[in-house]
Amino acid sequence: MGKSYERIEGRLRAFIEAQRIFFTATAPLDGDGTVNLSPKGLTGSFAVLDELTLAYLDFAGSNAETIAHLRENGRITLMWCAFEGPPNIVRVHGRGEPVFRDDPRWDGLMRHFPDIDVTVHGLRAIIVVRAEKIRDTCGYAVPFMTYEEDRPLHASRFAREDDESLDAYFHKKEHVATSIDGLPGLPLPLPPLPPSA
Repeated sequence: MGKSYERIEGRLRAFIEAQRIFFTATAPLDGDGTVNLSPKGLTGSFAVLDELTLAYLDFAGSNAETIAHLRENGRITLMWCAFEGPPNIVRVHGRGEPVFRDDPRWDGLMRHFPDIDVTVHGLRAIIVVRAEKIRDTCGYAVPFMTYEEDRPLHASRFAREDDESLDAYFHKKEHVATSIDGLPGLPLPLPPLPPSA
């Protein structure tokens, strides 16, 4: 039923890039810590950089668990499900890191996301993942669901924020600078978006 892959290419890459939603899973090293599972969407916010490297944009929200876990230990799993067409589930297990706005790699990474207007989504980091294990499974129990469109709510909520007000928003949230389990999350103050963004 399941198959392992050495790299992300061909039909596997096409499948991943065609999905409208994916999920990320991370956890702290502490066995009693909170496991985090997050859905990710927004057309154009995910990219395959090469056959072993993926990246996605991390937008404003009221928590920063993924960032905190990656800063602590780097472990992450990404998962895609086929909600249309033949059944399939793909998981990429690997190591990730958050690249923040003041990182010299920022501009180069942002070139992989040409269709995203970052000024309307409160972009706070780019998550870069290096694949260590790539597997698929059948997905026979995943239901059929049809994509209609991206929700406009995230953009309409954060389009009214500038760098200063976004930083103030993050400071007010209990689990942005610090995770639910007390790990360092998003570094604040938030650096301004680079001029090219």
